[in-house]
Amino acid sequence: MKITIVGAGAVGATTADNLLRRDVAEEIVLLDIKEGFAEGKAQDMMQTSALLGFDAKINGVTNDYVATAGSSVAVVTSGIPRKPGMTREELIGTNANIVKTVIQNLITHSPDIVILVVSNPMDTMAYLALKSSGLPKNRIIGMGGALDSARFKYQIAHKLNASANDLNAVVIGGHGDKTMIPLIKHATWNSVPVSQFLSAEEQQDIVQKTMVGGATLTGLIGTSAWYAPGAAAAAMVESIVRNQNRLFTASVYLEGEYGQEDIFMGVPVIINSKGWDRIVPLELNSDEESLFQASADSVRQMNQVLFDEGVISPQ
Repeated sequence: MKITIVGAGAVGATTADNLLRRDVAEEIVLLDIKEGFAEGKAQDMMQTSALLGFDAKINGVTNDYVATAGSSVAVVTSGIPRKPGMTREELIGTNANIVKTVIQNLITHSPDIVILVVSNPMDTMAYLALKSSGLPKNRIIGMGGALDSARFKYQIAHKLNASANDLNAVVIGGHGDKTMIPLIKHATWNSVPVSQFLSAEEQQDIVQKTMVGGATLTGLIGTSAWYAPGAAAAAMVESIVRNQNRLFTASVYLEGEYGQEDIFMGVPVIINSKGWDRIVPLELNSDEESLFQASADSVRQMNQVLFDEGVISPQ
């Protein structure tokens, strides 16, 4: 089993590190366009094997897609990271052409691959990956919802002084500060609604802090986060490789589900060796449905840039 990670920056390297420690695959290929960068990261990680006890191998390469041939899964982290004050929308022009080229190269050498998109703006880049690849929709997945849901659980756990592992909480919608929808009314602490423990003001505070979770970290550290995104990507890859049938929130292509067409949005899905297997419906109230529609409208505005710039052609 071979896994490819495109982009040896902080998120890509952290994803690789998590996968190595868990012996998820026999071989990981870490690819980057910067000469020697992926090779150095891979060698550094391999030197931890005797200390951490894993047997998987990681091979760093500079822009050599031949080395990725036969990969079962690829994680695409390519593109510039978001800088302080920069919106995900502003990333589209730069990252779209990068991601399109990466996807085409991956498919050339691994036609049966499942692709996990991490590059921002993630919902739009996943949409681009599908439209430019010709792959079945279940083999393109956007990572964002898994990360947003983990951040949501962190905020709830912090407020409750509870273990995040005892919480069930999901974020749906677009992967953006203004488009994500933390479903606080659906959140539970070992099956007990968290609303029984938190005031309305505390719940709203959790929702707001979750929605700006990425921007908060960008402001604090000067670039996009990497530990949680890398862990989220690795967990999803593991569910694919090991056919775990885990339930994640992920950005997938909707064709009528949740009342939306021709769009990637974060919804609960089962992840296994097929990529994403099936979408899990949630009962949303009228307010949540309105928020989901507004989120979809915002994502479509970002997607429109792909057509306006000629990155993909209207069908």
